[in-house]
Formats: sequence, structure tokens, C-alpha cells
Amino acid sequence: MSFRSVSLLFTALFALAACGKSANDQAAGELVVRIGAVAPLTGPQAHLGKDNENGTRMAIDDANAKGITIGGKKVHFELISEDDQADPKTATIVAQKLVDNKVAGVIGHLNSGTTIPAAKIYSDNAIPQISPSATAVSYTQQGFKTAFRVMANDAQQGRALGEYAVKNLGAVKIAIIDDRTAYGQGLADEFIKAARAAGAQIVAHEYTSDKSVDFTAVLTAVKGRQPDLLFYGGMDAQGGPMARQIKALALNVRLMMGDGGYTPEFVKLAGDAAEGAYASLPGVPLDKMPGGKDFSDRFVAKYQPIQLYAPYCYDAVNVMIAAMQKADSIDPAKYMPALASLSHQGVTANIQFDGNGDLKGGAVTLYQVKQGKWQVLETVGAEK
Repeated sequence: MSFRSVSLLFTALFALAACGKSANDQAAGELVVRIGAVAPLTGPQAHLGKDNENGTRMAIDDANAKGITIGGKKVHFELISEDDQADPKTATIVAQKLVDNKVAGVIGHLNSGTTIPAAKIYSDNAIPQISPSATAVSYTQQGFKTAFRVMANDAQQGRALGEYAVKNLGAVKIAIIDDRTAYGQGLADEFIKAARAAGAQIVAHEYTSDKSVDFTAVLTAVKGRQPDLLFYGGMDAQGGPMARQIKALALNVRLMMGDGGYTPEFVKLAGDAAEGAYASLPGVPLDKMPGGKDFSDRFVAKYQPIQLYAPYCYDAVNVMIAAMQKADSIDPAKYMPALASLSHQGVTANIQFDGNGDLKGGAVTLYQVKQGKWQVLETVGAEK
């Protein structure tokens, strides 16, 4: 083969390879639009991460089945899923990987502690990020126009929990344990403000980590302060064992958690020690959501019972696609203004964002484990 032939061959191969690297590939007359999704797919929170991934995937499958056209061309949406292991450092690595893959938008991350550092990377590259589950107040207060969320934040959730603990449960002496993550500590701080404002006394504030499984020392310290309620800011992987150890230590206290504890996994891990525990979840109960029953039926048939945030992931994808349709563009710079001003009827609620990217009028529902299952107590907020 001549030098000229070899040169032409390599030029052609390079051009062909380059064609496969765009986020918006055109193949067979259609645009391929990559949407990134990030959650912990390994480790103790993998059950929640897979739930998020499945909710995102179902929305993308549904959108592709509709044959959506944008800018006069049929669009095929492609899911690019990454595992951040619920680790902030890993989160920034996979965020940059999604940027390099030229995604048109990102659904994620799951945890506040991963969502917050990743947000800067997406902002620096002007890529819209919609978190279905990060509730820390600080996420949307970093000044990034790319940051959005589709559920109430911890200021709303912490207030609902703190007021319920004091006004409904009559808690007077409250102990706090948090896992020192952005989520756990942030929610605990909001709970403390609300509980104190309602008249309760915080008699202890202990700390653990999001990897701990032995809480004997902190629970023993708490027991000495004789609280009538213990609030835990953290996830179900720790909340379940903590509930068991509360019972084993004969600590006569009611356990309350946020959305990180409101899962079937918590009940499974805690066993009979789960009975009577309290938790919350931003939004209304699934059976009260505008499209909750249909979503649940289809999701369970396709995957498994909903763990926690799958409906919010579904809505996050659909509101992003709706913004693309409204702007008639898949270019983030063009559809992001539409996203900020959109009103979209989702499965979980009517979704509109305020100037910070927070969900307008988010509700919070409180639950209690009764006879081994989470049961609704009450819903507070605009969507009640």
C-alpha cells in the first residue's frame, strides 16, 4: 500500500472515530442526545442508586417510545450512567467524565455530599444538573445557574420534622446524632432550629459517619442524657443497625429520621426494632401523586418495588426534555433558560423552579413504621 493510501486511510478512520464522540451524534437522520445519571451503584447505598438509575432509564425509554422531534429532527436519548459510590471525590471524577462525554444534561447526584462538589464542574461547563434527591440547602445556594432540584429542601424537611416532634409527639428533651455528611449534618441543623423554636431542649449532639455500623458509644452517651426522642441525620444503612442497638441498650427513646431513613431497606435492617420509628420524605405519598399509581405499577412490573427516589428521577428527566422541546434545541445554553421558567406537570407534582433552582411549593410527608410498614401520618406544605 502506498504512503498516500495509508495516509488517506488513517485520515478517514480518525474522522470516523471523531464522529462518535459528539453528545449529539446524528445517525440515520436522528439526533442522539446523551443524558448523564449519577448515583451510588456500589456500596451500602447501591439499592438507592439502582432505584435512581431505573427511574431515569424508564423516563428515557418512555421518551424514545414517543418519537420526540427537536429542531425538526427525531431525537434518540441515550443514558450514560456513572457510579459515584456516595463519595465526594469520586463524584467530581465522574462529573468530569460526563462533561468529557459531552452530555446534554445530568440527572444527579443522589447524595447532597456528592451533588454539591459535582455542581461546580457542571456549572463551569454550562451543563444543566437536576438532582432528584439532594436536599441540602447549600446545593442551590452556590450561585450556579445550572443547579436544579425536583423535591423540597432540608429547610422545609427539617422544619416539618422538628415541629412534628415537639407539637405532635410532645418531645421535650431531644438528642441528635448525625453522620457529618452534607445531608445528615445539614438536615440535623435544620431540625434543631425548628425543635428549639417549638420549645424543645437539645440535650445531646453526637456524631458518627456514613460508614459506621457500631453505635454503642454514641448511644450510651445519649442514654445518659435521658432524651425522649432521638433524631438521626443519615441514611438507612446506618439507621437500621442504630435502631437495633437502641433496642439492645434498652434506650427508651423514639427514633426519628429524614428521607434517608424512609426506605424498605431500613425496615429490613432494623427488623422488629423498626416498629414505631418516624421518618419523612419530601413530596406527597406515592398514591397521592398526580401520576403515582400508574408510575408505580409500570415501575414494579419492569424493575422492582420503588425504594425511594425513582419517581423524582423520572420527573427530572422529563422536565429536562420538556425544556429542550420548549426551546426547540438540545443545546444546554439554549434550553437552560426554558428549564428555569418551565411549568411541567410531573408524576410527583407540578414542577416549577424558583430563582435558585429550588422546587416551588414543595410538600413534606411524615411517616411511621406500623406493623412492619411505613404508614402516612400527615403531609405539610403547598401540595397537601
